[in-house]
Amino acid sequence: MIDVIIAGGGPTGLVLASELRLHGVRVVVLERDAEPTKVVRALGFHARSIELLDQRGLLDRLRPLGQEYPVLGFFAGIEKPAARLDSAHAYVLGMPQPVSDRVFEEHAAALGADIRRGQELVGLSQDDRGVTVDLADGSRLQARYLVGCDGGRSTVRKLLGVGFPGEPATAETLLGEMAVTASPETITEVQTEVRRTHKRFGLMPVGEGRYRVGVPAATVAEDRAVPPTLDELRQQLLAYAGTDFGVHDATWLSRFGDATRLAERYRVGRVLLAGDAAHIHPPAGGQGQNLGIQDAFNLGWKLAGEIDGWAPAALLDTYESERRPVAAGVLDTTRALMELMSTEPGPQAVRRLVAELMGFEDVNLFLTEKITATAIRYDVGEGDHPLLGRRLRDVRLKRGRLYELMHDGRGLLLDQTGELSAGGWADRVDVVSDVSEELDAPAVLLRPDGYVAWVGAAQAGLAGALGRWFGREV
Repeated sequence: MIDVIIAGGGPTGLVLASELRLHGVRVVVLERDAEPTKVVRALGFHARSIELLDQRGLLDRLRPLGQEYPVLGFFAGIEKPAARLDSAHAYVLGMPQPVSDRVFEEHAAALGADIRRGQELVGLSQDDRGVTVDLADGSRLQARYLVGCDGGRSTVRKLLGVGFPGEPATAETLLGEMAVTASPETITEVQTEVRRTHKRFGLMPVGEGRYRVGVPAATVAEDRAVPPTLDELRQQLLAYAGTDFGVHDATWLSRFGDATRLAERYRVGRVLLAGDAAHIHPPAGGQGQNLGIQDAFNLGWKLAGEIDGWAPAALLDTYESERRPVAAGVLDTTRALMELMSTEPGPQAVRRLVAELMGFEDVNLFLTEKITATAIRYDVGEGDHPLLGRRLRDVRLKRGRLYELMHDGRGLLLDQTGELSAGGWADRVDVVSDVSEELDAPAVLLRPDGYVAWVGAAQAGLAGALGRWFGREV
């Protein structure tokens, strides 16, 4: 029997497959599309996702394929210099999603994930032993668990009957990649003027005379799965800019709305939801892909522990208790961003006020950490050390750097005392006796997703944390 079936071969599903394969879990990824999409739905990664990718050794492959940008203008396009993040990766790594998806797919396949394209899930049933999946071609598969990573219109979520409350789309943006005949100087001049009031308008060069073009739609489409026509996009460019820039030869066209919804549950028995299947929101702030990838890093090791038999009873449930509040926070942030991008006088007044407040370093840092997900703090139990429940930056050690030691996706005890032991958990936790001038703690226990589960110097306290997060010692 398959251990885990993942419905959906986008970034969330592919990263989750890789995380599971690091623990030897047998994974099948079902992707409805026969070929990788050319549609660029996401444009890169924020600091926390970059850190996680570095922890798995993927950043060295991705970084040469992208472009580094300052964290600037992501809070509703307010271009204030971003506060200094406590991260070795305090930048945005710009990269079209098809490029990063290719790397994720190659990585998952190299680790042994079985990726099946042109396979669409149309039905499911479950009992206390596993899940049976029905495919569009009439075949069936069985697995111990199923994870729906199949997007905002998730078939898995609908079949489970999980509610998806929130707000429907009230505005829509047309998007595409195409050639233009207008000069770069003309595009810059017109775009600068239009974006003074319309932040959803933009033309971004992608090379070889081609541009990624976005413009508000006239109305919200009844079915956003149907792409717009090039003529529809031309009409909207004329309406907003007075020119269509000579757009032609579109590689792809798409549309997205500002619907905001959050799944009522992330788990029903042996079926779980992740990524856009669990939450959707406007693309303001560029947080969608990052939120889904971070779901995968949180879920992967917990689900692997359940399958391998070492997970404590409540470990898998912490996926929902940790990640659903994070998603709710992102949804609230994007709601605020969309209001600040409105052209109405009231929101514009609030926008000017927020811009002034961002001149204060503490406010700027608070908002920057919201967008970059670097301020997340999980409830990991008792203790008041400021690192508890937070991610740990890539600190430099005497013999290298921290993230280089986390490529295998295991827990890690960084012991600066040289006196602690995780011997009964050696199959799940690595021990590194090294010191760092950047770490103000005698020892820290890191979960596989890079969050601090324990800080201290006492063996008894360490044993309790190991038991809570990594099960019984053997």
